[in-house]
Amino acid sequence: MGKQDNITLIGMPGSGKSTIGVLLAKRLGYSFVDVDIVIQEQEKRLLKEIIAEEGDDGFLEIENRVNRELSASHSVIAPGGSVIYGREAMEHLKDISIVIYLKLSYENLRERLGNLVDRGVVLKNGMTLKDLYDERIPYYEKYADITIDETGLEAGKVVDELRAMMKERFGLDT
Repeated sequence: MGKQDNITLIGMPGSGKSTIGVLLAKRLGYSFVDVDIVIQEQEKRLLKEIIAEEGDDGFLEIENRVNRELSASHSVIAPGGSVIYGREAMEHLKDISIVIYLKLSYENLRERLGNLVDRGVVLKNGMTLKDLYDERIPYYEKYADITIDETGLEAGKVVDELRAMMKERFGLDT
């Protein structure tokens, strides 16, 4: 299965991986894979239940495994924001897809996110959102094949840009 078959979106919670992913999949005639939902289906429990029962590390292990074993073609893949901590998961996603980092400034992120607990964002003891942001950025940058800066862009505009990039890159007739 060729790399050109899939697109993986990475980025912080709130960066629009699901929203943009669904819109992009529709535009390209691709499937959309929300890996958090795949995890819930395989585990037969909600993410927050897994985190409560297995702890953060247990959850990250499950997330790494599910992403590492993910099989997809002609798909836009949206893993959870913490997928970047799983080296095998990221190596696999880089093998089967082009990895696109949806980059948001910290200020934009804070505006978008609202209540983190409701979103199931994993914040370790005493960590602030800023700590999490600073910790994850180097990982997103390291794994990204393409970075798209979403500052000041509506979701539709981001999708247009991504579509144009994919068209150029794969000669997709979109």
